[in-house]
Amino acid sequence: MSTADNLPPLSYREAGVDIDAGDALVERIKPLAKRTLRPEVLAGIGGFGALFEIGKRYANPVLVAGTDGVGTKLKLAFALDRHDTIGVDLVAMSVNDILVQGAEPLFFLDYFACGKLDVGVAALVIEGIAAGCAQAGCALIGGETAEMPDMYPAGEYDLAGFAVGVVEKSALIDGQAIAPGDVVLGLASSGPHSNGFSLIRRILAQSGADLRQPFAASTLGETLLAPTRIYVKSLLALLRDLPVKGMAHITGGGLTENIPRILPSNVQARLTRAAWPRQPIFDWLQDHGNVADAEMHRVFNCGIGMVTIVGAESAERALRHLTAAGEEVIAIGTIVARPAGEQATVIV
Repeated sequence: MSTADNLPPLSYREAGVDIDAGDALVERIKPLAKRTLRPEVLAGIGGFGALFEIGKRYANPVLVAGTDGVGTKLKLAFALDRHDTIGVDLVAMSVNDILVQGAEPLFFLDYFACGKLDVGVAALVIEGIAAGCAQAGCALIGGETAEMPDMYPAGEYDLAGFAVGVVEKSALIDGQAIAPGDVVLGLASSGPHSNGFSLIRRILAQSGADLRQPFAASTLGETLLAPTRIYVKSLLALLRDLPVKGMAHITGGGLTENIPRILPSNVQARLTRAAWPRQPIFDWLQDHGNVADAEMHRVFNCGIGMVTIVGAESAERALRHLTAAGEEVIAIGTIVARPAGEQATVIV
């Protein structure tokens, strides 16, 4: 008799992985994914790989890919047991990134990892992902759910997202046409979006604030969990009608480190801090964390989630166009010749 004969039989479920729960989740998300499909999708959820046809709309198509996560904003979702909007954040972080090069997001894939799969929670997360895809006009064509016992604390999960878009090669936006005299337009954010939450959580801990305390028209926690704004449809419409010289998604690094990523070396973006209002949550964070202005501007978006740079002759039309599309937009600065020894972006 072998040693194995004396041991109880084992199964994958007893080892901590419930295949049936995974199958149940797939069935629940299929209708969510179906609602996001585009005509170019040839095969989506359920196969080993998803198929997407670029088609003949582009003479010289360039694919643009991006990937991101949600960071420690997830900790707030766990604390509040709110999982219905965090998927919007996941989509937003990638589609806004590829948008700045002029790309139309085509499709999105997600990766959901946990220690023990809670089908209800996972379905809420993926409902948010599908909602984000609908906002961006891209198809949710696949993903991966990984149940890995002992890798994550009970009740927690991690997310990653992957977006692919396309742009005509001649329409790529690289910022090289930006020149002195151009206007910097700022599109309002919906709050901190999905950046700076390690600092936010430190401020919360230091201040002893309760996430459920009233704040503005909601609670502090709900205000911080507000999903990242997706700018895709309004900016793609602008690109069809007006020349845009550069765009910057204001994520980690804030205003002072993201705008320089699109600027030629000989120019400077000079922003006027008084030009735009910032949401009260940023004042609360600065006051309760005793955060310096310079640190605020290099960590948080401070009320501006996307920057668009246009020629002075196009600025008024761009403002009207974006406002009509539902964006809160304001001229927040100008492009000037870069003085020797100065930073590429300054806020005065």
